[in-house]
Amino acid sequence: MRPTLVLAAHGTRSAAGERTLSALAETVERARPGQRVELSYLEISSPLLSKVLPAVSGPVVVVPLLLAGGYHAHIDLPEVIAGCRPDAVVAGWLGPHRLLTSALARKLARAGLRATDAVVLGAAGSSDPAALADVRAAAHQLAVRLARPVTAAFASAGSPSLGEAMERLRASPAARVAIASYVLAPGFFHDRLASAGAGLVSEPLGADPDVAALIWHRYDAALAQSGARREQARASR
Repeated sequence: MRPTLVLAAHGTRSAAGERTLSALAETVERARPGQRVELSYLEISSPLLSKVLPAVSGPVVVVPLLLAGGYHAHIDLPEVIAGCRPDAVVAGWLGPHRLLTSALARKLARAGLRATDAVVLGAAGSSDPAALADVRAAAHQLAVRLARPVTAAFASAGSPSLGEAMERLRASPAARVAIASYVLAPGFFHDRLASAGAGLVSEPLGADPDVAALIWHRYDAALAQSGARREQARASR
């Protein structure tokens, strides 16, 4: 029996956001029939990760449903795991990754992206410079895929702010600004992107098959790394 996959999302007050994350968990589960998958949240929503982890018997791999590093990845998540399941294997956060790039490009195309549009990768933001660097790396990957510049902009902490990026691009020769929504689900941050005045805003990444595939990639990589560490520890005895 493979270890249970526990998905650790941030949490949201949006009912639509919770439905989207539940749909993502179902997509993940369908990708590997028979594999146990549990959805949990770090805060706000239910069930909390701190309640789910102790209730799961056997080995566990936690995959953070976070697109970049930052406070939740480096502080919140490790504290919960240390407090209730120190034996859990913890995978890396999701982004940046080419599978996210594919999902973003597909959602932009579905929203009606034009060859003349200026593109913004709209993210939540963070006070952690490394998390902002993760988003800028994702913007670079999307720029390569679309063969045009992509500006990373942030709805909360981070520079440039969404407003600053929009003001700058509206003054450019581009006919329209398109925002690629770099959030997983509807909620506060996607609402900020939707109200920024862009010509189009793509849907959140949501229950996309590429996002589900990336989650399993993180799961597999975490298990492989954990196994390699155990082998090294045995060899050093």
